[in-house]
Amino acid sequence: MTPSARLSAAIDLLTAMEATPLRPADALANAFFRERRYIGGGDRRAISARVWGILRHWRRLHWWIENADMQPTPRLLALAMMALEPQGRENPDDLFTGERYAPLGLTGPERRLYDRLRGQDLLHPDMPRAVRLEVPDWLLPRLERTFGDALEAELAAMEGEATLDLRVNLLKSDRPTARAALGTEGIHAVETTLSPWGLRVTGRLPVTSSAAFRSGLIEIQDEGSQLVVAAVGARPGMRVLDYCAGAAGKTLGMAMTMENRGHIVACDVSEPRLEGAVRRLRRAGVHNAERHLLVAGDRWARRRSGSFDRVLVDAPCTGTGTWRRNPDARLRLREQDLLELTAKQAEIIDRAAALVRPGGRMVYATCSVLHEENTDQITAFLARNPDFALVPPDSEHDDLPPGLSTDGQVSLTPRQHHTDGFFAAMMQRKS
Repeated sequence: MTPSARLSAAIDLLTAMEATPLRPADALANAFFRERRYIGGGDRRAISARVWGILRHWRRLHWWIENADMQPTPRLLALAMMALEPQGRENPDDLFTGERYAPLGLTGPERRLYDRLRGQDLLHPDMPRAVRLEVPDWLLPRLERTFGDALEAELAAMEGEATLDLRVNLLKSDRPTARAALGTEGIHAVETTLSPWGLRVTGRLPVTSSAAFRSGLIEIQDEGSQLVVAAVGARPGMRVLDYCAGAAGKTLGMAMTMENRGHIVACDVSEPRLEGAVRRLRRAGVHNAERHLLVAGDRWARRRSGSFDRVLVDAPCTGTGTWRRNPDARLRLREQDLLELTAKQAEIIDRAAALVRPGGRMVYATCSVLHEENTDQITAFLARNPDFALVPPDSEHDDLPPGLSTDGQVSLTPRQHHTDGFFAAMMQRKS
């Protein structure tokens, strides 16, 4: 594709996102490219990079356009980004040509907007703080509570591009072997510094088409997510429950640390998500796991009360820790969403706690950075359930690096740990 055609496709993708604001951008982009299979891999990456760059600066770009008394549109957002991008500025006349597959030429008002913005910094001192930091107004005080004086540095790190992390599947390989296998296919990877099973890949490479992925030597999983698995400390012979398993990403990791011995149950309320786990479990060579769909009136949990050695509650959350991957998520998040999620989290953790055997452990985890979903949730749970207590990592069972946990709780951020934002609390039920 020509640069003009790539720009036109980016504007089309932004238009589709604007038309369906409640749908995640990555899901919409996947559908967009599936319908346009003629767009090659390099073109897809270039189009996505432009769109995701605009999503990362959405509020700032809107501020600039609105201050020029214009209504933001996907076309104007792309033009404003060209003018304000500090490096590699493109000439809009080379792209907005009106030729085949290219956007129409600039109108008079569009050219005046470009000339007004050209040479300006993306950040302006008159911007409201929430706009400058790219967060919803209502969320800013909550983020200030979480990060304090480090707020701006933490949010700046959350604007960067997410890393591409892999978990080596020890059921089939080890880190040196998996790394070498990837290298033979031109995929350079280095060992992660925190996860004992992780590899980090440089650049955006087609890992899922590699032989190492297809044969189950590796899984795509952020290093922070791998550390949640490490916090569980599932070991051979244990009975383990992944209570909010989704597509079973952490189930795979726990089955690995169990060496395929013992029994693990992956539960979820979504049948499609659980169905999606089947192929992943098969590819990874996992055969000690079963799936269970949680439905209203289900007696399954009652019959298994107090029977699990380890219970992982990977709770539904706002996903504020994943903004590097999903910058559009901050645009969709509403205060009501947070209120509903915290209520749901409290219900889920109470139900899951009943399944932990005396002396067993429960790990509550989110990919959020907000106290309301993390430390506040744990404080309230412990007040309701005095037979549970926070415990430090168990050196015999847990794979967490020393010093990562504080009073039985782990908080990860992109700035401090170069992972997604994650929280995990390790609690033990009294014998």
